[in-house]
Amino acid sequence: MRPDLMPRIEIPTSDWHKKFGEGKMLIATPLLVDRLIREVPKGNLTTINLIREKLAHDFHADYTCPITTGIFTWIVANSAEENRKHHDHNLSPYWRVVKEDGRLNPKYPGGEKHHADLLKAEGYKIVKSKNGKHLMVADFNEHLIKFD
Repeated sequence: MRPDLMPRIEIPTSDWHKKFGEGKMLIATPLLVDRLIREVPKGNLTTINLIREKLAHDFHADYTCPITTGIFTWIVANSAEENRKHHDHNLSPYWRVVKEDGRLNPKYPGGEKHHADLLKAEGYKIVKSKNGKHLMVADFNEHLIKFD
């Protein structure tokens, strides 16, 4: 195994503490993020924060880096869409990861529209956010997965 591709625990700088809190921070890997996303069954949703909480718990850290976890989720999403182009049907269901308030992710491949189409195909109702600027899953809290 390549040590540079392994998860690691960091003690962030004081500037970081001001923003995210003190303690041990896990720097996960794209493969770890992908593994958790693949655990989200059809009919369930998750958020990046729930993924971060599960990873921190698994690695005995106080929290998981929000920046790298977001980047790794983006990598998983783009990899899945690349695989879709090659007719690989073993896709990581990244579309089941929504923002904390149920909003869809405009940074996913194809933006909010493609994200909405994938969720609609699984039976989710997509509505506009209160301010009308974003799309979101209606009653998304009812579908959030509880990681073990």
